[in-house]
Amino acid sequence: MNTVYFNRFVDDDRRRAELYGGQLFVYTPTASTEALCAHARSMAEEAFAPLDPRTAQDELPVDEYVAILAELKPSFIHHPQSKTLIQGLLAEFQCDMEKTYFDVPRLRTATSGDYLKSGLAYAFKPHRDTWYSPPMCQLNWWLPVYDIHSDNTMAFHTRYWNQPVRNSSAEFDYQEWNETGRKAAASQVKQDTRRQSEALEDLELDPQLRIIQPAGGLLIFSAAHLHSTVPNTSGETRISIDFRTVHWDEVMADTGAPNVDSECTGTTMMDYLRGTDRSHMPDAVIERHKQLARTPQFSTVRDSHRRAS
Repeated sequence: MNTVYFNRFVDDDRRRAELYGGQLFVYTPTASTEALCAHARSMAEEAFAPLDPRTAQDELPVDEYVAILAELKPSFIHHPQSKTLIQGLLAEFQCDMEKTYFDVPRLRTATSGDYLKSGLAYAFKPHRDTWYSPPMCQLNWWLPVYDIHSDNTMAFHTRYWNQPVRNSSAEFDYQEWNETGRKAAASQVKQDTRRQSEALEDLELDPQLRIIQPAGGLLIFSAAHLHSTVPNTSGETRISIDFRTVHWDEVMADTGAPNVDSECTGTTMMDYLRGTDRSHMPDAVIERHKQLARTPQFSTVRDSHRRAS
């Protein structure tokens, strides 16, 4: 059973345990989440000026729109204030900053209609983030920069929390993706040809869970949740921020959410920065997780998939 908790302020150990069990935590805007979203709005509005970022797609040719995103998105990632604001947010939510590691925050755009669904505005198919090489203890933190609606948010497909899905994650390696797929994003305008992890079977997407929070509202969920981008029919581009965290204790114990079907190789462990001083994970920890990713762990799942196919 999956539960949505609203404004449940428990200690971080308890919250992480609940999240690894498939629960979702939603919070109304706080000082730190509003500051992060205000920072993103300022950068987006400057980049698209004099147009409103939510409706700029109605005024700009796709190539020009992509060129703006190609400059805006990495500028947001690498802006020193972005990391500082993430640290403030994690501290406000009572994370142990010595043991909590975060990756850089990313600015996401989901345009309305069929304007742009590839490359820098890729519309993600139903997937688990664990199909993309993170540890099973990764948690996702997601905030809308502007108000969202049911027709421009994302959906959770909770029936698959404990149910394996046949997927292509065995063909995904994070280190290879960094060298090829990620760098090609800006060139994928009309069609996204990059090989990414995806389901290899028809999925029952209904019933689905859509959570609507105001701009600056925070949603935290496990990377193991199957979720998707809702087809945007709102007439407005959805702009959001997401970043990820891992906790040192679970990283070292190799614990977290259950892994029912992820077989990717490589690791994202080198992406995380310690909450206090932004130092990276030790090289030995990174290498250990690369080796773990090469270890066959899901023969029973693979065999059942073969029998089903």
